[in-house]
Amino acid sequence: MAADVGKSVFTVWTQLKYEHLLAGISGGILSTLVLHPLDLIKVRFQVNDGNVGRPRYQSIYDAFQSIIRQNGWRGLYQGVTPNIWGAGASWGFYFFFYNAIKAYMEDGRTGTLGPVNHMTAAAESGVMTLLITNPIWVTKTRLCLQYEGIGRNTTGKYNGMLDALAKIYKFEGVRGLYKGLVPGLFGVSHGALQFMAYEELKKIRSTFSSDPTSNQKLGSLEYIVCAALSKMFAVITTYPYQVVRSRLQDQHQSYDGVYDTIRQTFRRERFLGFYKGLVPNLLRVVPACCITFVVYEKVTSVLVP
Repeated sequence: MAADVGKSVFTVWTQLKYEHLLAGISGGILSTLVLHPLDLIKVRFQVNDGNVGRPRYQSIYDAFQSIIRQNGWRGLYQGVTPNIWGAGASWGFYFFFYNAIKAYMEDGRTGTLGPVNHMTAAAESGVMTLLITNPIWVTKTRLCLQYEGIGRNTTGKYNGMLDALAKIYKFEGVRGLYKGLVPGLFGVSHGALQFMAYEELKKIRSTFSSDPTSNQKLGSLEYIVCAALSKMFAVITTYPYQVVRSRLQDQHQSYDGVYDTIRQTFRRERFLGFYKGLVPNLLRVVPACCITFVVYEKVTSVLVP
């Protein structure tokens, strides 16, 4: 039994290709640089529970105006460094592990993989990626939630990503760096649903082509359509976990775990509280996903023989 597991792990390891890692990193970094301001606003809407002295925005436009008025255009890029590191690492490792697991599943198999296979590969790669990147996402959330005049004490004022990592570890330990991990693990279902839908949409598109292998050779517009539809499906289905995760990572509010976060959010805001920030999130993640997937597909077409 142990020998079989060891053999499986070794087989997956031999399928890892750096080209997928580089392509995923490229797509993640580019999309983050373009769309970080919407991510910042999404996080601020998610944690806006009506408590403490945090800013309150009437709309996305009002949020943009308020942030620029208080902190200038640079204010829209608070937390961008860990976001770049996090997005680059997340997409890089996700594609890195996902394609290796897919290749392992396809080894010696006749026919194409089905939806369950794609979901399994995406879920497994998602868990491994989250364990690596969760500390980066905690620092990104903390930096995005540094408001003017709030959080200026020793433990809550951060001067960049490395300072945030050091202070979180110093004052909160390893547990602080892994806040939001549990809802993040539930959120693995997000990536699983997205990749399953993306693969199936590409497969459906290939059935309309005279070339049976065309699902790997789509045009940029076709990749964009598949990526956008799969992302909207995954976001709407799994969005509440992101709200819970952001609130757990928020330095201005304290919750006693996932259940307490869900209970308090529902008690104060009902079901709509679990969908706060959905509009700016969709405005960000759909084009971000399209950019990431198109860049990934194009880079891999060049790097992978």
